[in-house]
Amino acid sequence: MKKNILILFTLLFAFLTVGCSDKPAIMFNKNPITKENVLDHSSVFKPNVRIYYLVLMPKKNHSRYLYIQLIKKDNAEMRLGYKLYWTRNVRLKDEQENYFTDYVVVNEPGAYVMQVYSKDRPHEPMARAQFFVQN
Repeated sequence: MKKNILILFTLLFAFLTVGCSDKPAIMFNKNPITKENVLDHSSVFKPNVRIYYLVLMPKKNHSRYLYIQLIKKDNAEMRLGYKLYWTRNVRLKDEQENYFTDYVVVNEPGAYVMQVYSKDRPHEPMARAQFFVQN
């Protein structure tokens, strides 16, 4: 009975959040992302562990390149409280025209924002998502 309710809730959540949107999105997970655990997303992680992420792009991206930034919200910095923590340039493979998945390891506790840009529009993020690293 509990399993049926959980499956129903998962399907309802998927239809209400992901199914109706044509905007790109970012999801985070504690385990490598597969079809079975794609909806087990999380936003709180421990330091020095792998944070798996999935970038979903419902519409085909014209460019084969993505720019991924990880920004730490840090009031100790003098740049309006933001610090560029990590960046990556990605070339999408043929089978990855609608998604990209990988992981990042963060060792400093704090609040982080991941932004994904397309090579076509490098001044405007396609997707943005926030997660936290706590001891």
